[in-house]
Amino acid sequence: MNSSPSGTSQLSKSQKTSDAASDLFDQSALSTLAQQLVEAAKRAGADAADAVAVRGVSQGVEVRDGRVEESERSEGDDVGLRVLVGQRQAVVSTNDISGDGVAKLAERAVAMARVAPDDKYVGLADPSLLAREFADLDLLDRNIPTTSELERRACEAEAAALAVKGVTKSSGASASSGIGGMVLVTSTGFHGSYLRSSHGISVTAISGEGTTMERDYDFSSAPHASDLASPESVGRRAGERTVARANPRKVETCKVPVVYDPRVSASLVGHLVGAINGASIARKTSFLKDRMGDQLFAKNIRIIDDPLRVRGLRSQTFDAEGVKVKKLALIDEGVLTTWLLDCATARELGLVTTGHAHRGVSSSPSPGSYNLHLEPGEMTPKELISDIKQGFYVTDLIGSGVNGVTGDYSRGASGFWIENGEITYPVSEVTIAGHLLAMFKSLVPANDLEFRYGVNAPTLRIEGLTLGGR
Repeated sequence: MNSSPSGTSQLSKSQKTSDAASDLFDQSALSTLAQQLVEAAKRAGADAADAVAVRGVSQGVEVRDGRVEESERSEGDDVGLRVLVGQRQAVVSTNDISGDGVAKLAERAVAMARVAPDDKYVGLADPSLLAREFADLDLLDRNIPTTSELERRACEAEAAALAVKGVTKSSGASASSGIGGMVLVTSTGFHGSYLRSSHGISVTAISGEGTTMERDYDFSSAPHASDLASPESVGRRAGERTVARANPRKVETCKVPVVYDPRVSASLVGHLVGAINGASIARKTSFLKDRMGDQLFAKNIRIIDDPLRVRGLRSQTFDAEGVKVKKLALIDEGVLTTWLLDCATARELGLVTTGHAHRGVSSSPSPGSYNLHLEPGEMTPKELISDIKQGFYVTDLIGSGVNGVTGDYSRGASGFWIENGEITYPVSEVTIAGHLLAMFKSLVPANDLEFRYGVNAPTLRIEGLTLGGR
């Protein structure tokens, strides 16, 4: 099976990338090493094996008041080997293999597997499920920014934030770039690889002085630098959000509609996905463990996981077991349609993997999501709040007070008070409380979905939440 084109396509002459940078895009040595590890494991007595090689390169610059405070770069390759002896499994990893290190690592892994406890659910993916075609998802930006370019981006973002009237100081700005990739080789004949790049800009601004200081932030991230928001727009939004939070008020405890800004609305999708993770379902530690096929949302709600989105932040063509991935509606017409499964959790639940295995070099596969989004509704955000006489517009959430076993929801928050359909004054130091099942049932989306993060949702309105104030 051939590697993904994202990891192996040739350099364009017009890009004039240096030889050193070209080496970062060449995964042939990692592919060879992974293949050698699998073969060595079989010779050492493993019944089956797979090997992953992970590449990580990152560089970043942090500035404050127009001066560089920190500049760093890291680069490294790590490999992991998983071996199976009967129904016993072991995983070993290293970042340094030299001399006869391949054979020794394989022998150590097999020895560990032989004394590991039996697990009737472990095993490699069925060969019929493996990916055989690798679409080009355009994940790799071969133009690596220089340190001076990153410094420019960060300084421009900070300057734009400081230019907003009411901003008194900067809490810092940063710009970063990186390359990450994986090679996977299995003893069942799978051989795949991918590379993806990443670029980011962020800035945090402060308004006020002393005890009246408020802060807020903005950021942009994308696989390709050309898809980033401009440094000026990132800084300006950070500054405007900071100034808008000045002089917040307290509110009385009440029960009101709550509207989630897109910056925080995606967290509700995250709570759902955590609850339908196959590992939680198998352990019976999810409040949704008996809810497959149930109507959890209104009929117009769809939540999609799409690993094949072109230039997606979490896109890839195969999972960590080599299984073919596909676009999947987790919620379709409001109904819960599936769990997120890797091979082991699928076997435990008597199902078939959904191709959601994720893995590091030192761990066995476990389920996880890709590019998630909740599809938009028809109303504009303004229309969504137009009939709210008293309500709360959330722009920031604090803490992680969500109980995945019971579905109870309680999180600290700040934002703005809604009065007669209009966003009015800033509010801080409140708690939003409810139950996720009831929240899902009453959820109404606006039409302002944008793909900015790994998990995306439009502005969302939820009825009857308890707002804990003074």
